[in-house]
Amino acid sequence: MGGFADTIMARLDALGAISAEPGRITRIYLSPEQARANELVMGWMREAGMSARVDAVGNVVGRVEGPVPGGPALVVGSHLDTVRDAGRFDGPLGVVTGIACVAALLREGVRLPFAIEVIGFADEEGTRFNATLTGSRAFAGRVDPGLLETRDAAGVTVAQALEAFGLDPAHLDAAGRRPEEILAYLELHIEQGPMLEQAGLPVGVVTAISGATRMAVTLVGEAGHAGTVAMPCRRDALAGAAECILAVERLCRARSDLVGTVGRVAASPGAVNVIPGQAVFSLDLRSPDDAVRLDAFAAIEAEWRGIAQRRGLSLSMARMHEASAVPCDPALTERIAAAIAAEGQPVMRLPSGAGHDGMAVAAIAPIAMIFVRCRGGISHNPAEFASLPDIEAGARVMLATLRDLIRNPPTGV
Repeated sequence: MGGFADTIMARLDALGAISAEPGRITRIYLSPEQARANELVMGWMREAGMSARVDAVGNVVGRVEGPVPGGPALVVGSHLDTVRDAGRFDGPLGVVTGIACVAALLREGVRLPFAIEVIGFADEEGTRFNATLTGSRAFAGRVDPGLLETRDAAGVTVAQALEAFGLDPAHLDAAGRRPEEILAYLELHIEQGPMLEQAGLPVGVVTAISGATRMAVTLVGEAGHAGTVAMPCRRDALAGAAECILAVERLCRARSDLVGTVGRVAASPGAVNVIPGQAVFSLDLRSPDDAVRLDAFAAIEAEWRGIAQRRGLSLSMARMHEASAVPCDPALTERIAAAIAAEGQPVMRLPSGAGHDGMAVAAIAPIAMIFVRCRGGISHNPAEFASLPDIEAGARVMLATLRDLIRNPPTGV
């Protein structure tokens, strides 16, 4: 595999140049930029010796057949869409590395006992329609019935965008795959966190993808004159929100397997000389253990209600998102761990706090993930970076894992 990191990086640069915004990387679902990226990636797939197509939801699918045409496939994938003003590595690194590994296997003349596919999922980030994992949910046959009527900021529905992209919204279910068609799913991704860097390691193996609870929270008090209402008489909604936010931080810091974030706060009426009568804020709570997350939310809610009662505020909450944690398959995870150890590296096992396409694919196949160190743990940011040696290490681990699966196929092959 030596030397492939240069090719991988060059291809990431080529994809990074396809953007809706000059000087930034923005490539959203069903956009002209996504169409250009799909064509570029399909060219690389064909160059590697794969067939290539775009499926009914816009995913790019590269395939090398096994001994039985149309037989079950081992799938390597990640996503090709981005957030706005993104980095080069989040998503595309896994797709491009998958293509490089398949190319290496075919050059070696390896006899495949099953088909291998590389998938570039179309819409993991949900940037355009605020509906994440659209490509992988469709792949797993789990499309939300209301998806087609979801609108973007310009009022365009998913159905209209599919038609403009050259796809038929009436046949969206054609992207769906059955469990018997997929042997396993592997994904290589930058860590998007600092743990590998802190440990001084280039790669790690993922144990689980964290579940998440997201809430929109409203506290209502009473607006009043900033100069005339005495401090003991105030029902300051923003001060109550501040206390609630600090409670989230305190409770989540007490556990190593839990993170909580309040990323949005708004106060009204929003004047410098008016006591805030209303405060609205968000909560994002994540853990690889659903019991930990649910217990933490119950504790947070209890604290919030106590704060609201003590301050004379009303509290209301609306759930915006709820996703269960997805454990990685133990047998596949051990194969990746063995590949890391064979490279002479300590095996670091760590959960993913970020969501990935594997969360959706897990509905129809066992999944496993390889993490590659990223500088500073920075992601969703132009400063996102993985070094050539780390990319090389990740690619070697992926290739070794594929070779192991070819020598010792998963049950059922």
